[in-house]
Amino acid sequence: MKDVMISITGEQYVGGGEDDTMQLVTDGQYCYKDGRGTLSYEESEITGLAGTRTSFRFSPEGIVLSRDGTVTSRMEFREGGRSTFLYDTPYGSMTIGLDTHKIHNNLGEHGGDLVIDYVLNFDHRVAGRNKFTIKVKERTGGASDGKSC
Repeated sequence: MKDVMISITGEQYVGGGEDDTMQLVTDGQYCYKDGRGTLSYEESEITGLAGTRTSFRFSPEGIVLSRDGTVTSRMEFREGGRSTFLYDTPYGSMTIGLDTHKIHNNLGEHGGDLVIDYVLNFDHRVAGRNKFTIKVKERTGGASDGKSC
């Protein structure tokens, strides 16, 4: 795993003009081998998910976003695919539907970009369209812990 700088822009589009954009720049860990890899970071008070570790596992088949800690979830993104996931918080749990519209992945050995465009739904009603744009850059002189992906 390599130390990296991660820049995440999250966009949420909901009806009624309540669109929202969030940006986060944080340190994280990254590994890549043969078109597959992992990107992970610790959430903070800024995101409202302090005490949670977020990981993206990517492959040519799709992407899995996992959160473990204060909030627990496992979202599977496959372009054109639909899935459901359990979103577990200290306040309760709910099942959420996920429709992946587009995935753009040009992550490589030294980082790159990842875009995920998807729709969330509750009780078969669209709750909002979301888009993650993630940029990964190796830290200059960044350490590698020697662990493989």
